[in-house]
Amino acid sequence: MRGPLVVQHSTRRRRALGRRALWTGGELLVTVGLVLLLLVVHQLWWTNREAKADARRGVAALEREWESAPQKSTEPSPRTSPETAPSEAAQPSAPQPSAPQLSAPQRPPTPNWSRTYAILTIPALDLRVPVAEGISKSGVLNKGYVGHYPDTQQPGRPGNFALAGHRNTHGEPFRRLDRLGDGDEIVVETKTAVYTYAVDQILAQTSARDTGVIRPVPRSLVHPRRGYRDPGYYITLTTCTPEYTSRYRLVVWGTLRSMRAR
Repeated sequence: MRGPLVVQHSTRRRRALGRRALWTGGELLVTVGLVLLLLVVHQLWWTNREAKADARRGVAALEREWESAPQKSTEPSPRTSPETAPSEAAQPSAPQPSAPQLSAPQRPPTPNWSRTYAILTIPALDLRVPVAEGISKSGVLNKGYVGHYPDTQQPGRPGNFALAGHRNTHGEPFRRLDRLGDGDEIVVETKTAVYTYAVDQILAQTSARDTGVIRPVPRSLVHPRRGYRDPGYYITLTTCTPEYTSRYRLVVWGTLRSMRAR
């Protein structure tokens, strides 16, 4: 006949410690999961909510400013403003493009760093967002704004008016940029004029270092057959691709079709 089973205290302690370790590990995994979930919610929902609200306020503020009585601007000129940009006339070797007729020709307003000074409207995407000078994340893009590349031209001027915007999170104004097609309108409003561009080229993917796409005559350095060869009045929209990554860039190009004074 077998005797009673004897369990030593050391065995009980080991089992208790094992159960406690499993319980603690489970609690840690649940906590980490909740933290990650909150981060995802913050990035995909909260930042969009806040940035879209900021963008709406930015558009409304510009519209109120433009509707008020004209006032002389006292804003400092950034290095890329039309007043400080090199004159195209100083380059005799490059033929000058002819601009669409403007009823009351005026230079675009002088923007200030990180401050909104124009409104970008893309009817096909139901998009209407403010444009600010510069492409810093904290000062411009993360506010839901579209940012103007500092070394590119201003709207309505000969050359390339190049813009960047988030595709995901922080308002994601360029989320559906890949849906644009030939002929879709891109409208840029400033205090003095309204410029209408038309999409005529799309580069679905290129390197993030492909600086050719924002040159005065935009042309891809990675895909040399894509872009333009002659001077003109261009607009360039850039954003990250594929979605939720920043490895490559999606590029949309357009040319100026019309402009009118406000």
